Amino acid sequence: MTVHRFNIHLASSDDIESLIELDSVSRCDSRRRAFIENAVTAAQCWIATGNDEVALTVGYGILNRTFFEQNFVPLIVVRDTARRTGVGIALLSEFESQCQGTKLFTSTNTSNVPMRALLLRCGFVESGYIDNLDDGDPELIFVKRAAIRRKNSAV
Repeated sequence: MTVHRFNIHLASSDDIESLIELDSVSRCDSRRRAFIENAVTAAQCWIATGNDEVALTVGYGILNRTFFEQNFVPLIVVRDTARRTGVGIALLSEFESQCQGTKLFTSTNTSNVPMRALLLRCGFVESGYIDNLDDGDPELIFVKRAAIRRKNSAV
């Protein structure tokens, strides 16, 4: 699934402030801010910008291997005004192209209906759940199995 309305690129240290501005949680949670900064430093954070002249940051996501050493998307954030425009699809598509192996995992709370719908639309399936992270709101684990290949690798 390819989306051409957004430019997706690896974040740099120059992007951190715009990511903090975009992510309301990071503005009041120093742990989230540190998580973003560490992901940028480790080249694990991708930014989505619009194709217009302003190139406004409309979303970002993180891809790492912290989930049992598997490809894992711990976070996707989309600007409120850009939701349901394809930003999440574009980020997930980029993450698929960046993966090593054939599985991509992510998770979301049961209560996050829009994210669950996005994941199902993008071909993810439920793979399990974890109780007791957020009281009364289990964390659902999703996986997408595909012939995922790292960009620029030999085929």
